[in-house]
Amino acid sequence: MGKPSHERRLANTEAQAVARSLRISPQKLNLVATMIRGKKVETALAELEFSTKRIAGDVAKCVMSAVANAENNHNLDVNELVVAEAYVGKNLTLKRFHARGRGRGSQILKPFSQLTVVVRQVEEEKKAEKAKASAKKPAAKTAAKPAAKSKEAK
Repeated sequence: MGKPSHERRLANTEAQAVARSLRISPQKLNLVATMIRGKKVETALAELEFSTKRIAGDVAKCVMSAVANAENNHNLDVNELVVAEAYVGKNLTLKRFHARGRGRGSQILKPFSQLTVVVRQVEEEKKAEKAKASAKKPAAKTAAKPAAKSKEAK
């Protein structure tokens, strides 16, 4: 009689990885996280590889860990994975001081943050359907707009 197991927080087509204690401010880490949000895993890793941001290597490591979790723990297809979520949270903050003039000191904050990456398996058929639907919608809107303008002009 052990503990009852918790239900999975994520869907069956999702896997996640968390990188904790990254020595960077959450604001700077969020700039890199927004680069990869909503993109295919291959594209996200390619962008991170050529990024000039210092933390991009650690973010890539977290994305690869999420992909490995998806493949090994949840039997998802690696080629169909998309970075569904990438969000940043605060972690601890080291407080240091900097000696200033007249015997004073000023505070230096050295923040840490954590990154959570959730990858989701998206089937190619659903992507094709969404692409077709989104291609049809703008065409319908553009056709309706000139008709409305012509009525106003009369």
